[in-house]
Amino acid sequence: MSDYEFQEQEYTKKIDMKIWKKIFKYLIRYKKLVAILIFFMINLALADAIFPQMTQRAIDDFIVPGQLQGLENFILQFCLLIVWQSLNIFIFISTAGKIEMNLTYDIREEAFDKLQKLSFSYYDRTPTGWIMARMTSDTRRLGEIISWGIVDIVWGFSLMIIIAGFMIAYNLKLALLTLSVVPVLAILSIYFQKKILEAYRVVRKINSKITGSFSEGISGAITTKVLVGEEKHLNEFKEITSDMKRSSIRAVIFSALFLPIVLTLSSVAIALVVWSGGNSVIQGAITYGTLVLFISYATQYFEPIREVARVIAEFQQAQAAAERVISLIDEEMDIFDSDDVREKYGTILEPKRSNWEELKGDIGFKNVSFKYKNGEEVLKSFNLSVKQGQSIALVGETGSGKSTIVNLICRFYEPTEGMIEIDGVDYRNRSIAWLHENIGYVLQAPHLFSGTIEDNIRYGKLDATEEEITEAARLVNAHEFILKFPEAYKTQVGEGGGKLSTGEKQLISFARAIISNPRIFVLDEATSSIDTQTERMIQDAIEKVLQGRTSFVIAHRLSTIVNSDRILVIEKGEVVEEGTHEELMAIKGHYHNLYTNQYRENAFKAL
Repeated sequence: MSDYEFQEQEYTKKIDMKIWKKIFKYLIRYKKLVAILIFFMINLALADAIFPQMTQRAIDDFIVPGQLQGLENFILQFCLLIVWQSLNIFIFISTAGKIEMNLTYDIREEAFDKLQKLSFSYYDRTPTGWIMARMTSDTRRLGEIISWGIVDIVWGFSLMIIIAGFMIAYNLKLALLTLSVVPVLAILSIYFQKKILEAYRVVRKINSKITGSFSEGISGAITTKVLVGEEKHLNEFKEITSDMKRSSIRAVIFSALFLPIVLTLSSVAIALVVWSGGNSVIQGAITYGTLVLFISYATQYFEPIREVARVIAEFQQAQAAAERVISLIDEEMDIFDSDDVREKYGTILEPKRSNWEELKGDIGFKNVSFKYKNGEEVLKSFNLSVKQGQSIALVGETGSGKSTIVNLICRFYEPTEGMIEIDGVDYRNRSIAWLHENIGYVLQAPHLFSGTIEDNIRYGKLDATEEEITEAARLVNAHEFILKFPEAYKTQVGEGGGKLSTGEKQLISFARAIISNPRIFVLDEATSSIDTQTERMIQDAIEKVLQGRTSFVIAHRLSTIVNSDRILVIEKGEVVEEGTHEELMAIKGHYHNLYTNQYRENAFKAL
């Protein structure tokens, strides 16, 4: 599915407290750090509120009287206040940083844990770019806004409360004049926050498309160049980024309008204080220092309001990220074990292997029907019985249902109707982990992980010894070519195995599949993209490895399946022919036509 075709879920139009409760549950894990942070932010707010009073004292006690008595004590108090403020700043920055890193780590870990458990259907319908945006920018954004949002909100509200208390204590009339503009500011804040939320929700949505476009462009760079599709991709990318620019400008305009409005209201409050307070100074009702104090408080009071408004606006912006991350974490799994199965057999990440029955390899399809999420029906009332140790080859045109059959056997998907039995038991009554650990799967396009050859083979059995790794490589005829590398099994394969040939990657992936000694083996056109010599090496390995194991081979090259116990010709999800190679050739039906046509093609290419 293209990233451009993916229709992202539409989310709520208002702040959803249920979403934020789920996000803040991660914060509860660090309640001690949060308590420390709140304590020192309140201390910092108190220190910030005391500084203007020090200015008032300097004016009223030293500047206006024109005397210096008690100045040494005043300077000492001022220095101690600075040290106290600096200590609070140091502690709150270090504590907030710890909270940010821990939150980001926890959210990413839980999201990645969910990705390990989700079935194939989720990846079928969800673009890689969307997932990458959730795991990177969105989780980072949430960590930042929660940790530093606490800093600014606690400091802001504390400072506003403390300043309001001090102002009321000094002069009620001037205090009320200063606070008179707050209700107007609250109404405007609600309006702008709503607009900012809507604008940034659009921005985050387009950002997911851009991330997907980057991912698709990088992974398909070679294809793009071969097909000379650079201009088409560039135009598509320009269109998306243009949408991003327009939406971002709209969001920034709303944010930019909000700050000047706050500054204007702040100026109005200061003007009221100067007008009323100036008259009071002239009348001798208050001192000049008190007037300066109220001007400082009027200026200072609206700074935390701006900060709190900014944080609330950022929470509005971050809601889009929160919605998307939580939608990933809360994504319902299509394939999962029942509570009773998990209780007895454990989970994929915490298996109870001591309770696992031995898997023999008898497989039965009982009136199985299956259709994908998009409604496409692939199998209908499909029946198949496979005995332990049989080698089954699946042949047919693309889209006939071959891969669906083996994916159902592996429980990557489950039947929409009917039942699949493993050793006579509905496989939904057994653990997914039990089944997957007994399956070896080799794909048409082999994928290796960054690391060494040894690491990649061991991926099939994490506790494998070096001897087991070497033996697995010998079984698939990979040992000799591995030893030709200067570092042998310690050779780095590069990203995606890019330092190796396709044939070498396939042999290593084959070794990875058999190292766990699986009872069921699946080869999904595993020899279709390799050279003839490597194919012979793999074919020789297949004959040795598959003995005694139940195996399913999806074959493009029919020469690789002539020795299979049973060959099934699949058309539109039904078995139209079944038998050995000799039996199917004798009846001169579909298989005969496929085989002879492929034989002629190969003979023609050899000329």
